[in-house]
Amino acid sequence: MDILCCPMCKGDLVLEVTEENEKEIIKGTLYCGKCKEYYPIDDGIPNMLPPELRE
Repeated sequence: MDILCCPMCKGDLVLEVTEENEKEIIKGTLYCGKCKEYYPIDDGIPNMLPPELRE
């Protein structure tokens, strides 16, 4: 988490975990308080694309 930052504004990210196992986070979100953007984590992979490029 120390090296991750928001790809839009370079702000700090806050991790919210909704599902994890012994080794990794399975589901959750990364939230940027500076630009109010959420980045989903699905199957252990964070989607750090800007919102208009997701899908």
